[in-house]
Amino acid sequence: MLSCGSDKTSDTISSDGNDSTAVAEEKTFTKVEFPSLDSLTISANLYEADPSFPLMILFHQRGFCKFEYAGVAERFNKLGYNCLAVDLRCGGPIANEPNETWLRAVEQNKPTEFLDADQDIAAAIQYGYEKYQRPVVLVGSSYSSTLVIFHALTNEHVAAVISFSPGNYFFYDGTKPDLTSELIKFEKPFFFTAAKEEMPYVRELVLGRQRTENQIVFAPEGEGHHGARALWPDQVDGEEYWAALELFLQKLKLNKKGVLKSGLLFFNFIISPLASIF
Repeated sequence: MLSCGSDKTSDTISSDGNDSTAVAEEKTFTKVEFPSLDSLTISANLYEADPSFPLMILFHQRGFCKFEYAGVAERFNKLGYNCLAVDLRCGGPIANEPNETWLRAVEQNKPTEFLDADQDIAAAIQYGYEKYQRPVVLVGSSYSSTLVIFHALTNEHVAAVISFSPGNYFFYDGTKPDLTSELIKFEKPFFFTAAKEEMPYVRELVLGRQRTENQIVFAPEGEGHHGARALWPDQVDGEEYWAALELFLQKLKLNKKGVLKSGLLFFNFIISPLASIF
């Protein structure tokens, strides 16, 4: 089974600017800070397009930081979402951009494994909900893509979830319940996807359940990528992910209570030949 920290050779960060941080110089965000549940200070980048827009909270993969979403958050802004890209304590730098939360955790001798970041996700949800006074949309990458699903299952302040490379990782190592079983009665909108080779583990999560029209499992036609790096600017195969995700988001019209506006139908279409919806 693929690990939630697995990386593909073609996705290696280079020092020549060929990564998501290349667009960070435009400074389209405001830096914010708030406490985690154990009082560790969390750093995040807030990309606010319009205060009236719903909030999307973006979480990175292992060894990464909030700049995994540089160049991605701005595109979500154009689709009608404010974005909060969060540094989790389980992470690291991208190119020359540090993970400030991880650095503080190391300095304070706090553990920085996958599940240690769970409290940071909970704190970010609370921060986003209190700031915008409406339920939020969660986006996860690799290990965080699985953690955000668990939060969506139980937190009423989460309206929908978008997960890049989720899996039943934590069930197999005995640290979380069986996510496949937990998802059987899950009613909120979701968009699950991954690299092509990872898709069997994603489909496993939705076995034994009837999905609604706003619960999507997207399989790329190309090889794809592990985690949210699939959305990076100029990424190989990236546009097929964006095509499916934009259609999902166009239909995901939420009111201020985080519920779908009445009269909307989801995904009465076929994406072809660029992608497959299962």
